[in-house]
Amino acid sequence: MSDSEEGIEEPQSIAPQPPRAIEKTPMFTAMNAARYQRQTLIKDIETEHPKLLCYVAGNKAYVDRIDTLGFVDMLHNVNPGDPIDLLLHTPGGDVDAAEKLIGLVRSTTGEQGQLRVIIPDYAKSAGTLMALGANAIVMSDSSELGPIDPQVSSRDGNGSDVVYSVLTYLNAYDAARKALRDTPDDLAARITFEKFDPTIVRKFQSVRDRARSFAENLLKRRGKNFSKIASELMDINKYQSHGQMIGWETANEMGLTITYMPSTDPVWRKYWALYCHLRLAIESEQRIFESNYVSLLL
Repeated sequence: MSDSEEGIEEPQSIAPQPPRAIEKTPMFTAMNAARYQRQTLIKDIETEHPKLLCYVAGNKAYVDRIDTLGFVDMLHNVNPGDPIDLLLHTPGGDVDAAEKLIGLVRSTTGEQGQLRVIIPDYAKSAGTLMALGANAIVMSDSSELGPIDPQVSSRDGNGSDVVYSVLTYLNAYDAARKALRDTPDDLAARITFEKFDPTIVRKFQSVRDRARSFAENLLKRRGKNFSKIASELMDINKYQSHGQMIGWETANEMGLTITYMPSTDPVWRKYWALYCHLRLAIESEQRIFESNYVSLLL
C-alpha cells in the first residue's frame, strides 16, 4: 500500500525566504545614540550649507600634532575644491601643529576655495591662528578669539610640567632686564633677572617670531593688512592675559572678515546646539573630530 493510500501527505516544499536585512543591534544603537543625534544635526545643517567638519577640544586638550589623525579622517571623503565649514573650539596649543592642521584643510579647499571657521564659544591663541586662514570667521555674541600668545609646556625644577605663556614670559624678562639696566647695583633686580633661563628665553623668542610669521603669512594670503593685525593680536599691553576676549566687534574693527550671526538666528541656534552636544561628549583632556560620516575621539 502506498503512502498516499495510507492518507500520509508528502512534505510541502518551503519557499526560500529573502535574506534578512542587516541592522544595528539595539545595544549598539543605544550606546551610540548621542553620536547619531550629533550627525543628524550635522546633516541637517549641511542641507543648505557647505560640508561641516567639527573640531572641539576640552579645556586641557591643546592643539597638538596628534590632531592630524582626526583632520585627515574628516577630510577623507571631501572632494578637492569643495567649500568647507570648520566648527572650531580650542584653548590653543602648538603653533606648528596649528599650521599643519589649517594647511590640511586649505589643501583640500584649494587656496582660492572657500573656508569658513565657525567659533561657537572660543578659539584661543593657536586656535585664533587657525581662524586667520579662513575666508570668513563666523561669530556670535558668545564667540571669542584671543591674543596670539603661544603656550609652551616645559618642566620646572621639580620635574613637573608647566605651561608657559610665551609673550607673558618674555614681557617679564624684558621688564627684569630693563630694571637691572636702570639700577645695576640693585640686588633684588639682579636676583630677579638671573631667575630667567637664557635657553628658555631664546626658545620663547623663536616661538614668538614663528607665531608672528605664521599669522602674517595667513593674513597676507587673504589680502589683509597683515602687519597691523598681527601686531595688534600680539600686543601684550593691550591684551594682558592669555584668556582675554576678542569678540566679533573688536575682531571686525581689527580688519578681520567677520560674519556676525545674532544668537537668535535659526542657523546659529543649530551650530550652538551641535556644539553643546560635542562638548558633552568629551572630558577636559579630550578632543572630538566629527562630520556626517566620521566620529573620532582622542
